[in-house]
Amino acid sequence: MEEFTIRTTEQLPHVLKAFRKAAGLTQADVATRLGVTQQTVSALERNAETVSTARLMKLMDLLGVDWVMRAREKPSASTPGDLNEW
Repeated sequence: MEEFTIRTTEQLPHVLKAFRKAAGLTQADVATRLGVTQQTVSALERNAETVSTARLMKLMDLLGVDWVMRAREKPSASTPGDLNEW
């Protein structure tokens, strides 16, 4: 199974759209299954960084996609050393 590393919010819409297409679903199909309009799905694919985590998780479940988090071997300079710093 192919994996994709997402490090910026700009990458997320492209990957979600690719997973939708790979699943053979149109935006209208996804909208019907999520109980939203096709326009909402379109907006989600354009601006995924503004979508609530709950809605994103529902979409990912529909597409059969898992959200996997793992620590990097060496944190980048922009990554806080302590999660409590956020």
